[in-house]
Order: sequence, then C-alpha cells, then structure tokens
Amino acid sequence: MEYIEISCALRNDEELQDILIAQLGEIGFESFVQEEEFVKAYIQAELYDEQLLKDVFDTPLFGNVPYSVNLIAERNWNAEWESNYPLVRIDERCMVRAPFHDPDPDVEFDIVIEPKMSFGTAHHDTTSQMLKLLLDEDVRGLKVLDMGCGTGVLAILAMMKGAAAVTAIDNDEWAYENTVENLKRNGISDQKVILGDATVLGADIYHLILANINRNILLKDMHYYAGCLSDGGKLFMSGFYEADLPAIKAEAIRLGMKFVKYISSNNWVAAVFTR
Repeated sequence: MEYIEISCALRNDEELQDILIAQLGEIGFESFVQEEEFVKAYIQAELYDEQLLKDVFDTPLFGNVPYSVNLIAERNWNAEWESNYPLVRIDERCMVRAPFHDPDPDVEFDIVIEPKMSFGTAHHDTTSQMLKLLLDEDVRGLKVLDMGCGTGVLAILAMMKGAAAVTAIDNDEWAYENTVENLKRNGISDQKVILGDATVLGADIYHLILANINRNILLKDMHYYAGCLSDGGKLFMSGFYEADLPAIKAEAIRLGMKFVKYISSNNWVAAVFTR
C-alpha cells in the first residue's frame, strides 16, 4: 500500500502544529510525526484529495506556510519509522517500545510494537492519553472493544491487565495486519481482529469500548458504540481537539450516555463516558 506524505515547516509553534494535525485528521490523514521544526502527516494514497489539502492551507492560519507532498512506497516505511521511533513511558508503569529497544524489567507493562504505518505508537498525545486512562481502569474479566486499533497497543495493554477478551477493529489493512502481528509479538493469542469499520459491529456487547480515531468518525459512529455498550459500561474516546469536546459530549448524551471526565495535553483530549 502506498502513502502520501505531507511535510510542513512550522518552527517552534506547537499550538499551530496541533491545529494543523487536527485539521489534517478531519480530511483523512491518520499518522503524524511532530517535531520542533516540522510536521509530517500520512494518508493512504487512494484516499488523498489534493483539493481538500489545498483548502486547509488556503486559510489565514496556514496560507504562508510552505509544505511538500511526496509519495511514500510501502517498502520505505519501516526505515522511516525506525529512524523516528523513541520508546515511550507512561506514568512509569507502561513502556511502549520497538523490538530494537532494550526491555526494562522494572516496568509493570512492557509492550513491544513493530513500527509500521499504523497509528497508535503512543508517541501522539491521544494514544498516550488512552493508555493513561486504561492504566487506571480495572479491566479484569471485562470484554473490551478496541475500535480503530492501529498498532493494537490498547488491545495489548487491556489483555495484559486481565481483560477476558478483546476485539480489535480497523479499516486499514496494514493496521489490521500490524495488530495481528503485535498481539503475537506480545504473547497474546486467540483474540478477534477484524478488518472493517463500525458497520461490522454485530450483536456482541462490550463492557469497555476504546475509540481513538478522530472527531468526524467518532460523531458519525458513536451510535454504533452506544448500541453495543453494556449497562454500566464505559466508552473512552480520543483523537479530537479540546474545542471539539462539547460536540462529542452532546452526541454521547443524546445517545443515552453520561459524561464522566476528560484529560487533555497539548489541546488534545481523551474523554470517558458511561452508559
């Protein structure tokens, strides 16, 4: 699978970088590399719309910002990630690392992720926020759904924490394959991994649903999540900007859920709802 890479020079302006990432996420970009001097964003080549990208940059905020568009062949992606893949520690309890990093025997949850073109490597605020929420949640014996699983990192942590079963779903074939590989890499087997979107959700009921996607998809698909969430179950959602929280809350409440709390970092939000 080929990807389009957008590289944009935004020097020393983290807030503007976050705004750009949020806007690119709304038009289908799914993976990001954020550094001091630039932002790189990636989208499947077949989903790329040149006019939508021009619309983002043809605004007062980004009208004078230089950017480039490059086609990234599948065979080049692993080297790209490995060159930009530091390990991640979450609250000193969880470490997300690549196979080429050394393990830490003092870490409670040691997750090994092969860096590929899958969102959810814990480097972005939204994934680390979901990991933080999951670390604080008692999931022992629960049935968990990881919606938009990316690398499968959330599904892996849920199983490490004692979940009874996890279903992981992603509509990206690369993410689907990567999740299957990463579950096995972390000694986890016999868990359900599905290639598809929220429309594949059937009659199964889940005690905990994890959805780290983006604002538009969350708003569009939240009724599916509400339909398969158990009474007293919880829904964790992230992948949206702090300014989007009122819209997310309003839709969740409309669907019969109650707002519990949210956490934020760098204007990104992860929110908790219960049924």
